[in-house]
This record gives sequence, C-alpha cells and structure tokens, in this order.
Amino acid sequence: MTPFTQEAWACRCEWGPNAVAALAPADVTIVVDVFSFTTCVDVAASRGVAILPYPWNDASAAEFARAQRAELAGRRRQAQYSLAPESYLNAPEGLRCVLPSPNGAQVTLAAAQTARVLFAGCLRNARAIAAAAQRLGRSFNVIPAGERWHDGSLRPALEDWLGAGAILWWLPDSRSPEAASAVALFERHRDTLVETLDQCGSGRELVARGHGQDKFIAGQLDVSSCVPRFDGLAFVALGASGS
Repeated sequence: MTPFTQEAWACRCEWGPNAVAALAPADVTIVVDVFSFTTCVDVAASRGVAILPYPWNDASAAEFARAQRAELAGRRRQAQYSLAPESYLNAPEGLRCVLPSPNGAQVTLAAAQTARVLFAGCLRNARAIAAAAQRLGRSFNVIPAGERWHDGSLRPALEDWLGAGAILWWLPDSRSPEAASAVALFERHRDTLVETLDQCGSGRELVARGHGQDKFIAGQLDVSSCVPRFDGLAFVALGASGS
C-alpha cells in the first residue's frame, strides 16, 4: 500500500496512465480527455457510433482497424473522422471507428486491465456520467488524461482537470484532497468555461493549429445524456449492444 491510493475517500482523482496503478480499486473508473478524445467519444456514442481506442497513430492502427472491420480516424481536415469532435456530428449510426490517441486512449486501455466499469467523461456529459456511476457503484476513480510535453512526459492539462471537477461535483462529498481541488477549480470557472478553455495553454495550442472550433463543442456543460461505457473493445452508449 502506498500513500497515493486515496482509499480513504469514495471519490478520487489522479493524473494520467500511472493513476491506474496508483489509485485504490474503485467500482467505477472515469477517463477524462476534454481536448479531445473523450469529447469525441461522447459526440460519437450519442450518434450510435462505437469508438475503438488505440494508443498509437501508426501503421499498426491501420492494421487494427482492418482486423476490426472499422474505419480509422486520421488527421484533422485530412480524414472524414479524426480527433475533431465536429467530425462525428453527422456520423451514421452503427459506424465503428478506431480513434488513436496517446492520452485518452492510452489511459483507457491501461484502466481497462483492471476497471470494473469504465466510462468516458467530459464536460458535455458530466452530470450523466456521475448519475450512471452512482447507479453502478459507491467508489469512483476519475482520471484526467493530461497531455504530453515534447519529451513525452505528462503535461497536466487545465481542461481535463475542469472536466474531472465537473464530474466529481455531481458525485458524493467523500472526496480526496485531489478530488476536492478539481471540484474547487471547476466551481471557480464553471460560468466562464469557453473563455477559460480559449485562454488556457491547450486552447491556445488548438487555435494556433487552426482547430479553435473544438473548444466550443468541448466547452458545453451537461448538454449530453450519453454515457459511453467501454465494453472491452469499444466505447458504446450505455444500454446499447448489451453494455
């Protein structure tokens, strides 16, 4: 047992792939990657699309997609589907899409090794995720995925901390200091989410790359009732295909 399990509290929060091993086991695990993996998952799953997470965007992703008879998401503006949430707004029901992501997908696949129930959460579906989590369990690990610095190390990302706080806000008051801090941050910015996302480092990076529209979809709070649950291979809306 280490000092980092947060086991004394029902609601816990820790960053990145290493959080999976660090936190005590929970009834429900929730991965948060607001820019943009879990936001894409929410938009897609609400359309009846299955999102298959994959940790690398290389030749192996194409092989995996072929093996699964699924579409492969590509680069923004170069492929029909990508890490741009808007690319799923009109996606057809029944679509299966492999979505590579070094952050949200990587955390998902790490968590899937031990998680009892695994959800994809974001600002859009925070309330719905929290409600479903409380129906299925009494302890909750919320894992903001974060981003990566150029050297590959974890960069804690404000948008993911806000997303984690939005979900934790709806969960019970038994919060670790880490979880309580995420809630406090969310409460501080909840009325100015789009503006905050626009001005934070990740938001500025999106704008610099020509993807500033992402923040308008990602910054919508509690507009979705979709609860994407990982079924061992793909995220699908809770209640779909026996999930």
